Amino acid sequence: MYLRSEWIQRIEEAFDERSIVWLKGVRRVGKTVLCRSLPDAEYFDCELPRTRQLFEDPEGFLNDMRGKRIVLDEIHRLTNPSEVLKIAADHYPNIQIIATGSSTLGASEKFRDTLTGRKRTVWLTPMTLADSRAFQQDNLTHRLQRGGLPPFFLADSLPESDYQEWLDSYWAKDIQELFRLERRASFQRLVELMAAQSGGIFEATRFAGPCEINRQTVTNYLAVLEATLVAHVVRPFSTRRSTELVSAPKVYAFDTGFVCYARGWHDLRPDDLGLLWEHFVLNEMQASLQTQQIHYWRDKNKHEIDFVIRKRGGAPDAIECKWSAGEFDPKNLLAFRRQYSHGKNWVVSADVDQSYTRQVKGVEVRYVGLRGLVNELAAAERIEGHL
Repeated sequence: MYLRSEWIQRIEEAFDERSIVWLKGVRRVGKTVLCRSLPDAEYFDCELPRTRQLFEDPEGFLNDMRGKRIVLDEIHRLTNPSEVLKIAADHYPNIQIIATGSSTLGASEKFRDTLTGRKRTVWLTPMTLADSRAFQQDNLTHRLQRGGLPPFFLADSLPESDYQEWLDSYWAKDIQELFRLERRASFQRLVELMAAQSGGIFEATRFAGPCEINRQTVTNYLAVLEATLVAHVVRPFSTRRSTELVSAPKVYAFDTGFVCYARGWHDLRPDDLGLLWEHFVLNEMQASLQTQQIHYWRDKNKHEIDFVIRKRGGAPDAIECKWSAGEFDPKNLLAFRRQYSHGKNWVVSADVDQSYTRQVKGVEVRYVGLRGLVNELAAAERIEGHL
């Protein structure tokens, strides 16, 4: 078993604050293996009928678990999962519970109570840079092509059939059980097209015809994909200036492996690496910041910033993703800073080992590798936490 120590530490920190931890992440991202690696945790698989029978009397079950740490894997399979967690949080604070699911907690009507103030959430993303090292395979191109689901990443050969099997399982075990959608072919076609066009501006009308559904259904399906963490909807950053895009989102597939599968990329070419690197940077930021509140910026002259992060009340930070630092053209960043003069500027590149800073026409730009970006984002989080 590979030890994902950074994720274990994140879970332990969550338990320091609350007795309930919601571990979310897409199917096969490694939630079960991670939970089984937690020290002194008693594991319950809620897909098993005998486990579900235990919760016919939730108070009796919780009485037997006093003082323990337990894992409730795939908790949405219970009849009333939110009731179990609410009772535990309110009446059994000496029981530590880590509950897992493949969606945000409020995505399904099964979760009538989202446990506001009673839980901490940990989002287990596809594999990060640290995970690649933990799995003793730090070849970046391998990670970009295979993606960040551990079984696919570790497979001896490219598991093309496994991608379709994953999609079938996603429909049967997540979509049907949580949302009960009816048009499987249309939904899966949307998933495939979204992955093939990942990273582009999303216009619902372009997908309606090929998926044989109307525009509103496309929008509804996208909301389901976002709730189940299979699509990342990156909305434009704007202060409603007349020169800015204010409504059209960009949509990213959750994993580079599925992008390669949808595009038929068996061998990566140099031109493919930039797009996949942008996805990987987004994944790393989501893992580090534990948020989906990441934006992009574009004006009507087609100047664009890959990602923008803005803390409440703070200045917007700009992040440009380049496979090679030499590819960076400052014109987009300069256009952004003419509108928003304050904030940090990062160029994150695969070929930067040691971070450095340059002045570009009066604008300070920090060149970093992925690990450097994560460290600097974490440092900024710590500083903000002490303010």
